[in-house]
Amino acid sequence: MKALYKPAPGAGLELVDRREPETGPADVKIRVLRTGICGTDLHIERWDDWAAAEIRAPLIPGHEFYGEVVEVGELVHDVAPGDHVSGEGHIVCGMCRNCRAGRRQMCIRTKGVGLHRDGAFAEYVVIPGENVWVHHASVEPEVGAIFDPFGNAVHTALAFSLVGEDVLVTGCGPIGLMSIAVARHVGARFIVASDVSPARLELALKMGADAAVDVSRERIHDVQPKLGMREGFDVGFEMSGAASALPQMIENMNHGGRIALLGLASEPYAIDWGKVVTHMLTMKGIYGREMFETWNSMSAMLQTSETLRSRIASIISDRYPARDWRAAFDAAASGGVGKVILDWTEL
Repeated sequence: MKALYKPAPGAGLELVDRREPETGPADVKIRVLRTGICGTDLHIERWDDWAAAEIRAPLIPGHEFYGEVVEVGELVHDVAPGDHVSGEGHIVCGMCRNCRAGRRQMCIRTKGVGLHRDGAFAEYVVIPGENVWVHHASVEPEVGAIFDPFGNAVHTALAFSLVGEDVLVTGCGPIGLMSIAVARHVGARFIVASDVSPARLELALKMGADAAVDVSRERIHDVQPKLGMREGFDVGFEMSGAASALPQMIENMNHGGRIALLGLASEPYAIDWGKVVTHMLTMKGIYGREMFETWNSMSAMLQTSETLRSRIASIISDRYPARDWRAAFDAAASGGVGKVILDWTEL
């Protein structure tokens, strides 16, 4: 099979021939049709400090995908050849306390598809049957390929009740944008998005935000009275990891506000812990997706809302044949686009 392959530590990938993965008794083999390019994949391709510390080469990266089942192991149930599927990229041990309690997203031994084992930047990928998500409703291949990051957005957005609440979203990358669409679908009252990119702020309005704030020019606080808000935000989604974002969010939260944190900080930053305590704020870290309540929620929402389906699909800005992977990676790294998709039927 053809695969994007990192043969050894160092920058770069190679589109080469690799042996097809074998299907174990509890596994499913999937013919990959589309893959999404994630920021993690860019780190692996560049082989920066994070990748050098976290990744072991040789490796086929890639964890956002949509494909067709071609083979199932004898121990697999409810998945059949011909099914169109995506995959949960976190493979858990099944034996730690959290796994045994049904909190598999909190497994202490999680291994990542495309990070710690061969992934989906290839014509075929094999994952455990329990990690396969079957699309029972019609899903566009490109949308199926971004179920992984869409799940991050849904996990963040559903961390706290949103009905009738005022929501602040800091960071309008693809996942932040999708979280805006979900918050609007679920029933938030006012949604305010912040970023420093005019293009992304314009997309935030299209996703359903009531206001978009360029924090390099305007204060979040100044937008609140324009919307008729009196007491600050009830719920916050910190999606950027920027050093200034969480302190600004804390400054603009109502007493008793709740903050879901998905963005990974690129550097240490100061937090006004006095305000966290005296304003009785709740902060919750978000990683990946709940297995598999998040998957069920996002499938149900897409199945029942044409508006949400359209908004999520609009996040996909570029599509490339897999043979043009270099151009696709360059586009994804430019920062001025939405999700970039590789088509593995075009090699």
